[in-house]
This record gives sequence, structure tokens and C-alpha cells, in this order.
Amino acid sequence: MKFCSARSVVSFLLLSSFIFHAEAAPDDRFLAARDAVKVGDKAKLERIAPELHGHELEVYVDYWRLLLDLNTADPTEIRRFLQRNDRSYLAEKLRSDWLKLLGRQQQWTDFDAEFPALQQPEQDVACYALQSRRAKGDATMLDEAMPLWLNLIEPPEACYPVLEALILEKRVLADEVWARIRRQVEANKMSAARYSMNYLPPSQTPEAKVALAVSDTPLPWLVKLAPAAFSKRMNRELAALAISRIARNDPRMAAEQLERIESNLQSGEKGWAWGQIGWQAAQRHMGEALTWFRKAGDAPLAEEAAQWKVRAALRAQDWGAVRATIEKMPASLAAQPVWTYWLGRAYRAGGRVEDANQLYARIAGQPNFYGNLADEELGRRISVPPKTTAPTREEMAKVSELTGIRRGLALLRLNMRTEGVREWNWGLRGMSDRELLAAAEVARQADVYDRAIAAADRTKEEHDYSLRYLSPFSEQVRPAARNQSLDDAWVYGLMRQESRFITNAKSSVGASGLMQLMPATARWVAKKIGLTDYHHGKVNDTETNLLLGTSYMRLVMEDLDNHPVLASAAYNAGPGRARKWRADQPLEGAIYAETIPFTETRDYVKKVMSNAVYYSALFEGRPQTLKGRLGTVGPRVANGETKNPDLP
Repeated sequence: MKFCSARSVVSFLLLSSFIFHAEAAPDDRFLAARDAVKVGDKAKLERIAPELHGHELEVYVDYWRLLLDLNTADPTEIRRFLQRNDRSYLAEKLRSDWLKLLGRQQQWTDFDAEFPALQQPEQDVACYALQSRRAKGDATMLDEAMPLWLNLIEPPEACYPVLEALILEKRVLADEVWARIRRQVEANKMSAARYSMNYLPPSQTPEAKVALAVSDTPLPWLVKLAPAAFSKRMNRELAALAISRIARNDPRMAAEQLERIESNLQSGEKGWAWGQIGWQAAQRHMGEALTWFRKAGDAPLAEEAAQWKVRAALRAQDWGAVRATIEKMPASLAAQPVWTYWLGRAYRAGGRVEDANQLYARIAGQPNFYGNLADEELGRRISVPPKTTAPTREEMAKVSELTGIRRGLALLRLNMRTEGVREWNWGLRGMSDRELLAAAEVARQADVYDRAIAAADRTKEEHDYSLRYLSPFSEQVRPAARNQSLDDAWVYGLMRQESRFITNAKSSVGASGLMQLMPATARWVAKKIGLTDYHHGKVNDTETNLLLGTSYMRLVMEDLDNHPVLASAAYNAGPGRARKWRADQPLEGAIYAETIPFTETRDYVKKVMSNAVYYSALFEGRPQTLKGRLGTVGPRVANGETKNPDLP
């Protein structure tokens, strides 16, 4: 190593500073242009635009100019932009914005000319396309619109004329309107449900104040309903809706009310109402859930309700109910890995071993929670696929020049994460495995770990699981895990799910850093471990974030029987909920995970545990077992005993 004079060092630092600011200045101006667009300041955008000539994201300035003047823009200029940027993310976005404007203005000639070039139509644009076909007298559009009637629960404005066309053409009658209202009530979209009541025949349309009472104060309304009122369909349907609303807060009260009035209801109304009560009870892990589901008889269950009936049966170890319910599911739902696996388990419990193995074989090998479990049911431990040949320089150089990849990385560099992720994902479309691996390596070398994982995750035949399950910051993460006596594979599995290793990640609820710590939790842990100089500004510091996060993981583990499934649930939803979700008897870890009431936490726990298996296989170089990690979750403690009563 050569020594430099003080003057040389100063000169070097000044030159480095000059180069940095020379590079940073255009980026600063680009961000200023972005901020001008946010507030609609066209004049400021025009002043900045010449300074960004030659910038790698200059095309965004052209896009913003057109977007701010879209109402008055020359269609020729829009088409020129679309042609210059053909098949890019920005072309798709501008085309979509323009089509929405043309649809609102009912300029169907221009709309029809441009719509076929849109590659991924949003729902409102798709509805404008159906409007255009109706305007030209194309009656077949009604056939395509029919699925929207039940599935489009809270439609965008562009879809209302399409739905209303079904009413006008008598494709939809009172039965279908009530079915739609029920779907909206199930989804807790009450304002949408009340709006749909306007589509009912006059004799079945409730007054606005009655509809509001059923929605907001269902129990008082139902109690006051006179027996004679049940002679009208409107009141019977509203009574069933009221039962559903009561069940959201108190399934037992809803059951009492339904028992009181069920003789006044017809079988379909009564069956639907019992299904609603069973659904809400199952989400609360109430022992009566299956009994109430059975009272629904053969009434069709909403997909979400059917899934919760299976979960209630799993907790009750009623394999007959598991089998019968999954077999009645729509084929597309039953084919999902989760229900394929549990149907296999139900078959095996009933002695149908060959049928069970055939089901396991359908999903075995998939790198996910239920693919892992299916492998183990077939006697295979989980291993990492052979690592394919690393991407060459030429492959990486070619991918680096692709528009979506280049712009995505530039936007991510500027912390424009939403736009950067969209550009990146758009760029990955249609890539071969070799291209995906090259893109993953490009992102890894740029320290953009979440995009590296996103690319590596998509490969079909050629794999590199060291990219799919990246383990950056190992010199900091693994010692931090060891210091807390934690399994480093589990710590990495959790971090991969929490932040995808984005050091400055921040969630919509305020969680920060690699381990996504909430401010109050970070302060509590810092105080607990004696970190006296902690302040929230340190939360994204890697060392501090890891210290606080792993310390919290250890405290949670100690509080929850040192069980990683419980601790994973607690990390996402809080220790109190993780304790509450236990059963009165020991539960298989997979059943505990599948019956977590929060969708986000349920998916999170399953992904964390599957991640941990792959990390362990990579770290240890030998096959792993997911069932061994899941183990058995012990029963809830009667007094809710906890070692740390104030553990957040």
C-alpha cells in the first residue's frame, strides 16, 4: 500500500465530491420534476425538463408532460409516444390512462383502435370495452358481463353501465340481485350492497332507512320485525342479512336470533344464514362452528365460508367433514395446493392411501408450504435443486440493457420503489430461465436483493436457490442469531418475508428496516436489553435493527414454548393473538398455521416456515423436514400465563 500526502488526499476527496455531486445533480432535478407533477405544477416541470435531456429516465418527463395535459393532448403526440416506447411499462400505463379518458368521453372509435394494444387491461378499462361493444349493438358482450355480476363486488364506475345492461336485458332477475347483495354483505361492502338493492323489483326494494338499519343496527331492527312481515320476500331476505351482520360481532347471539325466526324463513334463506354464523364462529375458533355449519344443510357456501368450514373441521379432527367440504368446492378452489393437501390427508385418514398419494403427487415438488408437506407425505425430504450454470457476462450484459431492467434499477436507486418495482416486474415478463437468472444476478450485484429474489423465484426448469433464498449481511445476521441462540435459517426465513432484505423498508403501518420493527416495539426492546442510546433514527441501521429484531425474536420464543410457529405468528400479529389462537388440545403445527384467522398472518407463517427449510438446506447442505419444524403446538394455558406480561 502506498502512502499519499495530505494534499493528495484532500485533492482526491474534492474530486470525488465533485464527481458525486455531478452525478447526483441530475437525479435531484429528476426528483424535483416528479414532485412538480405530484402537485400539478406544469410550469415547473417545463422549466426542469431541458435540464434532464440525456438522463436515463428522461422518458418519464415526456410521459408526465402528456399525462398532465391528457384532456387536451394531441392524439398524434400520444400515439408517437406509444410508438417510440412500444411494449414498455410507460407505454402500457399511458395507453391505459388514455383509454380511461376515451371511455369516460365515450369516444369509441379511438378507444376501439387503441384497446387491442393494451396488454393487461385494468377492470375499468375492460368494462369500457364492454360498453363500446354494447354501443355498437354487440349482444354477445352480455355473456362476458355475466361473471362480473357475482364476482365484481365493489365495481369501478365504468362497470355500472355494464351491470345495468344485464338488468335492462333481463339477464339478471330478483334471485340474482339478492345473490349479489349477499356476496357484498359477505365481503362487508355494505354501501355497495345497499346500492345493489336499487336493482330489485319495486315490491322487493327496501326503503333507504330500512336498508341502513339492517346494515348498521341489525339486532334492534330484527327484534322489532313482526311475524306477519315474513310473508314478504324482502323482509325474509333482509332478516337473513341482519343475521349475517349480527354474526360478525356475536355468532352466539346470531344463532339465538336465527333459532327464534327460522320457521318464518325459506330453506335457502335459512341455510345461507346458518352458513354465515358457522363462518364467523370458525374464524373465532368456536366449538359450535361445525354444528352451525351443519344446520346450513345443502345451502351453497361462499368460497371463503367453505374454506373456514374445512379449517373448523381440521381443528376438530373431523376428517369426514374435511373431505366432504373440499369435494363440494368449485374445481378451481379445490385444486389449490392447500385443499389438495388436506383432501389427501382426509383420504389417508379414511384409509384411501392410493387416492391420497395421487393428490400429493399433484403438488409435490412445488417450493411452497403445501408442496413441501406433500413431498414429506410421499416420504421425500425437502432438498435444494441442483444449481444451474451461473449466468455469463454476455447474458447479464444483454439483460442489463433491457428497458424495464435499466429503468427499474434507476428508479430504485432514487428510492422511487413503487415505480421501480413495476418497471422491473414488467421487464421480467416473458423471460426465459436464463434471462431470469441473469436479471437476478444483476440485481444482486446492485444490492437490490428484493428484485433478485423476484427474478430467481420465477424460474421453471433451471434454478439457483442461492439467489432465490439470498442470505445477505451474513457477517452480521448469523452472529446476531447465535448471540440469541436462534436458528439462523429461521431468522433468515423471517427476514426474507418481512423486508426481502431492503434495509430502509417501511411498511404501511410504520414498521422499519430489515426486521420490520414497529416504533413502540423497538423502543420496548431497546429498554429491555439496556440499549440506552437508542432513538428511532437508528432503527434502519443494520446492526441496531438486527440486535433489536433478534432480541425480540428470542423474547417471543421464550414466551411461547420456544415454538417457531407460535413465535412467527407472534412476530406478525402479536404474542397475545398467537396465544389466543391455540386450541384446548394439542394441535399439529400445520393445522395451527392453516387456522390462523388473519389472512396476512396465516400466509406469513406458512411462508416463513417454508423459507426456513430451504435456508437450512442451503446452510447445512442436507435435506430438511418441514414437519419436524412445525411440530405440535401445545394447548392454550387457562390463565394465559406469560413470562413477559408487557411483551408487545
